[in-house]
Amino acid sequence: MEKDIKILAIETSCDETAAAVVLNGREVLSNVISSQIKLHTIYGGVVPELASRKHTENINPVIRQALSEAGMTLSDVDAIAVTYGPGLVGALLVGVSEAKAIAWAAHKPIIGVHHIEGHISANFIENKDLEPPFLCLVVSGGHSHLVKVVGYGEFEILGRTRDDAAGEAFDKVARAIGLGYPGGPKIDAVSKTGNADAIEFPRAKVAGAEYDFSFSGLKSAVLNYLNSCEMKGEKIVTEDVAASFQKAVVDVLVEHSVHAIRETGFKKFALAGGVASNSALRTAMEEACKKEGVAFYRPSPILCTDNAAMIGAAAYYEFIKGNVSGYDLNAVPALKLGER
Repeated sequence: MEKDIKILAIETSCDETAAAVVLNGREVLSNVISSQIKLHTIYGGVVPELASRKHTENINPVIRQALSEAGMTLSDVDAIAVTYGPGLVGALLVGVSEAKAIAWAAHKPIIGVHHIEGHISANFIENKDLEPPFLCLVVSGGHSHLVKVVGYGEFEILGRTRDDAAGEAFDKVARAIGLGYPGGPKIDAVSKTGNADAIEFPRAKVAGAEYDFSFSGLKSAVLNYLNSCEMKGEKIVTEDVAASFQKAVVDVLVEHSVHAIRETGFKKFALAGGVASNSALRTAMEEACKKEGVAFYRPSPILCTDNAAMIGAAAYYEFIKGNVSGYDLNAVPALKLGER
């Protein structure tokens, strides 16, 4: 029997301070997340300097709690994993510095993990049967990627956003219609009572790049609609604007995904990232996959948000391949998927 691998994972790429202990890449023994949403809501979005300071305050207690809930000490884990990019440079540096210090003090190997690889790997935690190859749609505040997952830690990007990511568009539109931060969950909730066909917003396509996304024009269309209503003295129905905007985003994401399914012939499709918790997207994508005869996978909402369990899952497959980092590991805020 092969030895069980226990990984202590750390995630501090944006505004969640998280730590987890993951067994063999699939079983979560603990998953602790300290959110900063209340702090940043005051400012209408994440303030990088404040996020970094809060990570510094929270990281040791969060790690201690993760180890305690797993019933372990540092001597019991086999490796330390940490997100080293992409993300906010100050926030990343807190996690990377902590991971290197722990790894040095406890004489453990360190594994640098790509944040998006973590999101994709979240699907392995609850779907024990899922193995590459499969297609994955990664949608979050900073990223919109359509990816071929050809192996563990091996990716081929089919399409990416050319401007605003889906989650970024959600946040900006939510702010414009008075819902505040964080935009994604609030638009999702409000849309349930709105008419998604009330307003016809554009569905952008990128010439010469059939899988790429563009949401900047959609965001501008919403702002123009709001300004037009104000100038004409027409009533703005927030629920209808939110629902119509959300439908436009979901339609584009699903259309591109279905096109990729048909063109590649893949029989497995997964969602990942913060926007993967959006109820309209989950429902629409599940129905599309069923129609196409494709198995559909998605993490629970708690594993869609930034968390350390997904980092531990990704790290396990890097670890067994021998992909460990040195003490020169540094934060790389603009790290591209597939780079190490």
